[in-house]
Amino acid sequence: MISMELDQNKSEKVNYDYCGYPFYIRKGFLSNYANYAALNHWHDAIELIAVINGEMDYNVNGQILNLPPGSGIIINSGQMHYGFSDQKTECEYLCILLHPVALCSVPSFEQDFIQPITRSIQTPFFYLSPDCSWQKQIYDRIVSIYENRNKTSAPLWILSDFSAIWALLYENMPAEDQTKQRQNHDLVTMKQMVDFIQKNYAEKITLSEIARSGSVGKSKCCRLFYKFFSQSPNVYLNQYRINKSIELLKNTDMTMIEIAFSVGFGSASYYSETFRKWTKKSPTDFRRNL
Repeated sequence: MISMELDQNKSEKVNYDYCGYPFYIRKGFLSNYANYAALNHWHDAIELIAVINGEMDYNVNGQILNLPPGSGIIINSGQMHYGFSDQKTECEYLCILLHPVALCSVPSFEQDFIQPITRSIQTPFFYLSPDCSWQKQIYDRIVSIYENRNKTSAPLWILSDFSAIWALLYENMPAEDQTKQRQNHDLVTMKQMVDFIQKNYAEKITLSEIARSGSVGKSKCCRLFYKFFSQSPNVYLNQYRINKSIELLKNTDMTMIEIAFSVGFGSASYYSETFRKWTKKSPTDFRRNL
């Protein structure tokens, strides 16, 4: 299971690979996540996904896309997203996080080319199809970034590919659609409610408190969670608690009772029951298999 650190704005804190350069490059497998589903998150960096083998579904702000082999997706800055497989099938993929600040050598670049994309309401993501020429070029550039990651001059090669990717995105960006303003408001509300859960998951949390954190009613709260995550606030809360407990199972010698209470479960039995539902294993078996 991949652990997640949160920044001050409760976005994911990215631990970049190169000192002084905002680049994160990994090959991933969906089976590394409990229940074959990554935890929903967001960050300021641009995320690039290229599927190598197998397939997965990808949720971006509640919109679900299927990613078969040879396809990919680029997630814009600040968008809520995660990959998953309801069928629990394996997917091998490349995951690259690049911060747009790397392209801002002078203020004009940021104003003329970076902000029109990162601030675009119309483009929370770009789907990469192998049948579209410019999208296939971006997919190949993602693979190139991964292949060049260990070179002595890796940051230069990565920056070159990132610049080419950004130019292709800029040239093919659709016109703005003002009807997307409502979606953007809902996204802000969701981030506030998820922020509340991630700050208070170890305590007893009620639906009313989650809704209040987003300044909405309980029914609107539930509608937004189903819209963005396809699950209820309580299911999301339990999923988050299970993922935090996995970190403790891996990195500490705490007992099951200690772990259960530390992540917000009222009893060890309920924790074990919920854990088994998500991972198909008991917490004890999971720790033993590590």
